[in-house]
Amino acid sequence: MSIFKKKNKNPQQKELPSSLEEGELTIDAYETKNDFVIVSTIAGVNSKNLDISVEDDMLIIKGKREKPKNTDKDRTYFQKECFWGNFSKRIILPEKVKISKAEADIEDGILTLKIPKAKTSPSTKIKIEDK
Repeated sequence: MSIFKKKNKNPQQKELPSSLEEGELTIDAYETKNDFVIVSTIAGVNSKNLDISVEDDMLIIKGKREKPKNTDKDRTYFQKECFWGNFSKRIILPEKVKISKAEADIEDGILTLKIPKAKTSPSTKIKIEDK
């Protein structure tokens, strides 16, 4: 089973040339008291080929998994499940975060991204004056 899902799996849609395909990174997302945490198996992806950003309330992970050179010469595949090429994932964050304090690391092929939650001020009532 591949860690990437191909987008747009509409059976009536023509298959894109491999140079235009984009995979979708699979993730686990959870929260702790202080952080949002994203975990993904990302073996084979070099950290220089990853881009992680936040736009408004959307976390965006983009990257590219480079195909090893000269791997298709004189080969006839009977099964081909590895995804090579560009991939992305967009995740809506349920609360405000401190993106400047986010930490990401890759260890043993696992990407772990911790994003601290922003402290929110307690709700405040606004007094309405009758005139």
